[in-house]
Amino acid sequence: MHVINKKRWASILSAFLVAATVSACGNGNTNENAGTDAGQNANADKEVTLTLMTGNTQDTVNTANALIEGFKKVKPNITIELETGPGGTELDNLVKTRLATGDMTDVFFYNSGSLMKALNPEEYLLDVTNESFMANVIDSYKPTVAVNDKVYGVPAGSTVAGGWFYNKKVYADLGLEVPKTWAELIANNEKILAAGITPVIGSFKDTWTSQIVVLADFYNVQAQVPTFADDYTAHKATNAGTPAALRSFEKLQELNDKGFYNKDKLATTYDAGMKMLAEGKGAHYPMLSLATPTMAQNFPELIENIGFFAQPSDDASQNGLTVWMPTSAYIYKESEHTEEAKQFLAYIASVEGTQAISAISKPVGPYIIKDAVIPDDVPSLVKEMLPYFDSGKTAPALEFVSPIKGPSLEQLTVEVGAGIKNAQEGAAAYDKDVEKQAKQLGMEGW
Repeated sequence: MHVINKKRWASILSAFLVAATVSACGNGNTNENAGTDAGQNANADKEVTLTLMTGNTQDTVNTANALIEGFKKVKPNITIELETGPGGTELDNLVKTRLATGDMTDVFFYNSGSLMKALNPEEYLLDVTNESFMANVIDSYKPTVAVNDKVYGVPAGSTVAGGWFYNKKVYADLGLEVPKTWAELIANNEKILAAGITPVIGSFKDTWTSQIVVLADFYNVQAQVPTFADDYTAHKATNAGTPAALRSFEKLQELNDKGFYNKDKLATTYDAGMKMLAEGKGAHYPMLSLATPTMAQNFPELIENIGFFAQPSDDASQNGLTVWMPTSAYIYKESEHTEEAKQFLAYIASVEGTQAISAISKPVGPYIIKDAVIPDDVPSLVKEMLPYFDSGKTAPALEFVSPIKGPSLEQLTVEVGAGIKNAQEGAAAYDKDVEKQAKQLGMEGW
């Protein structure tokens, strides 16, 4: 994923690459799904070997193996050979090279969003828009793997949510309620500060963490300006010139202006921030749900003290969740076994597929497969994300609906969060960063 510097991701949590949002089939019948349009004309007894390529993180490989083993029980005549590639930028380059040289595996796992759209999918990937298994996948996911209204992938894991971790014990002790508006969050922070507790944990030593307040606000931006992503991509809208987008930077500035951050925020690391939250020395931590396994592993006796809520908007009626979509599964267009590959994607996009994944890796967010459920033994903070999905109040993070994300955002959000730049200055500087990147990419309109 491109939300955060990839080297940071690798050092924080390898599970992020496999965060996958899978929505299950309406009737949950994998055999039926896998045998409809995906290979209904193929010989069911024909022995076929498919090849699958993934990144090399442990969770990615474990997820792939779980899906391979589960699929083998449904389609014993289809064998899948797993090939692992590198991670990060090296994987990006390898995928592009192998597609261009005609040497790609039958199926491969890769990013959703802007990185996928940079692969020239209309030339290299198989269009699965009208396959019956796509009915299992929730609609908010589909634009993140689509180009020109053609859909090319299915989710291979659970979602990652962006919002606020909070300490439930601190809330209970101070009689606070989960905020639905930014004003309510500010009021909670005032009471927390008065009680001698750090209201908001800043861990800007790990600069990627400084972005969360801005990035997790995109649901609120889209709710106010539904065309923002398209206008932003076409250079018709900017962060500094769009009040709803500028507001994301203003929220970050306000947290610093009101003294809500820990005084040593510039020297505090991600690990130290997690410890502060778990021990109740800090009440809130703007964060991605990918941090959940780290919290559960390091503080197992305290994990149930941690809750989660979406970044509040200025209007309670628009309260919703910004979501980072999972790694997705794609079929190479020139594969000699496209019908069998479709059957494998049908399995991935089923309730049974999500169950296979859950058996080896606890999800850090809801699946985006209809009727799929998360295991009962996941931390309660993950379950607290479900109402947003159930009510349809989710939106993909901006990077999944626009190919433009300037590389300097995390440095600029550190500066805004530390009071070095104000919100307007930070947003304007980021617009220049974005413009430079868009020109390098040869984007139309720039």
